Amino acid sequence: MVRDRFAVSIQTEPFVTEALQKALHEREAGAIVTFTGYVRACNDGAAITALELEHYPGMTENSLRAILDEAAQRWSVLAATVVHRVGLLAVGEPVVWVGVSSAHRGDAFTACEYVMDYLKTEAPFWKKEHGDTGSRWLEARASDSERARRWQLP
Repeated sequence: MVRDRFAVSIQTEPFVTEALQKALHEREAGAIVTFTGYVRACNDGAAITALELEHYPGMTENSLRAILDEAAQRWSVLAATVVHRVGLLAVGEPVVWVGVSSAHRGDAFTACEYVMDYLKTEAPFWKKEHGDTGSRWLEARASDSERARRWQLP
């Protein structure tokens, strides 16, 4: 694996998905698969006005790099990038972007899904929802843990 083709960024500023995808393109790439997550307006039936994200600097980047490294060991990945925002984000703003390029679509789809599933369960981010009725820290979702379990090797 060529290390500079696997990038991680934790940032407060918005990102441009088109530029991120373009940076993933390799001559050998037959597929680029991306995922963009946004702040939604409603969660568990409650209206949301903003999402606040915190992280543990250094530890978070290392965790994300380890997830990318594992994906590259499991599938034929040419390049991969994770961009995750922190700070106070309004409804509709992009929060996370994951992109994977590969020679074939199957590896790109699978590796992208793996990265997102493990990002949700393993990366040290803390989320606080703000709404009309107050604010609350979010707990880990059992459904996210269940999705990540399917990737465990026997």
